[in-house]
Amino acid sequence: MNYDIKDIKLAKRGSLRIEWAARSMPVLGLIKERFSKEKPLKGLKVACCLHVTTETAVLADVLKSGGADVYICASNPLSTQDDVAAALVKELKVGVFAIKGEDTKTYYRHIKAALAVKPDITMDDGADLVSSIHQRPPSIHANIIGGTEETTTGVIRLRALALEGKLRYPIIAVNDAMTKHLFDNRYGTGQSTLDGVIRSTNKLIAGANVVVSGYGWCGKGVAMRAKGMGAKVTVVEVDPLRALEATMDGFYASTIKEAAPKGDIFITVTGDINVIRKEHFQIMKDGAIVANSGHFNVEIDIPGLVKIAKSKRATRDFVDEYTLRNGRKIYILGEGRLINLAAAEGHPASVMDMSFANQAFSAEYMAKNYRRLKKQVYTVPEDIDKNIARLKLKSMGIRIDVLTPEQKKYLTSWEMGT
Repeated sequence: MNYDIKDIKLAKRGSLRIEWAARSMPVLGLIKERFSKEKPLKGLKVACCLHVTTETAVLADVLKSGGADVYICASNPLSTQDDVAAALVKELKVGVFAIKGEDTKTYYRHIKAALAVKPDITMDDGADLVSSIHQRPPSIHANIIGGTEETTTGVIRLRALALEGKLRYPIIAVNDAMTKHLFDNRYGTGQSTLDGVIRSTNKLIAGANVVVSGYGWCGKGVAMRAKGMGAKVTVVEVDPLRALEATMDGFYASTIKEAAPKGDIFITVTGDINVIRKEHFQIMKDGAIVANSGHFNVEIDIPGLVKIAKSKRATRDFVDEYTLRNGRKIYILGEGRLINLAAAEGHPASVMDMSFANQAFSAEYMAKNYRRLKKQVYTVPEDIDKNIARLKLKSMGIRIDVLTPEQKKYLTSWEMGT
């Protein structure tokens, strides 16, 4: 089996951590039971460009139980957990191409290695895998029947590709499932982002001025958790509806220019480029901390910061200090990459249970239905989404009501009124 990881000797520790994560992923556990019996992915090769974490390992185990051959490369150079990569290779016999801290050249070499197996299904988190496929001749990967996409940024890229009529095979937008973005993006990103900031800086959040750029589901989660820890939170938005919502939720809404001199900690979660730029760094407080929790490291204009800085040094793990010509210091966390995975462990397993249940079910759906699907981006079927919610509630010991026949009739009729 081909692989490229840091150290296979880390496997024992990785296995224990995977076992710990699996205990909080009961929905995937139920899917594994069924997949083991029915083998819906038998004979298929699945190439996954995902964060190589304990939760991803649990998903890989489920896919293998379903009969798939699984290969994984990292979707971010800093998100790989090397002990998990080792356990995937040694214990689960998964081909892994990922090393934490790998440079850009190695990152793309690993993507090519995952694609070299000629996968039938792709799983992406950011669309780098699909993007690489579309930069090659169509004949090379003509056997691909479909794929899935995990994150907002990736879905945006793939919809743009489909709009131009260039998407080569159908993709299911796992990110758009209610059981993904309502929970993973809000509660997962919210908690894990603050976790990454705290682990890398050991700063007190209570009383700090925290500036959150972006008020989508991820931004809502970050703002909510920062407020819950006692921070004074300012939200920066370009969408008037989201800015209004943030205001009604009890946050300050502002421009980044107005917020820059006041913030102690800045967190970007927009999915867009150059949200915090050179002109903003120049007016920030001495000691301002800047982090990103969007998928790609483009939200913070680090090249612009380099131009106005007279020196740079690493002061802690995942903390780079830039000293400006005016003497003020700006601290960039995790090289501007996903701080929740660069400096912490990413989302808690209990929330990834739902996200990766969507991945598993979507792979099964694609395997069964790809012949009738067009080359476009699809949402997760509603029955899959609701089934995951039911399974999650069941695992939590929660029961809910069902509609009576009378209630169902009322909701589908027009005759009955006041």
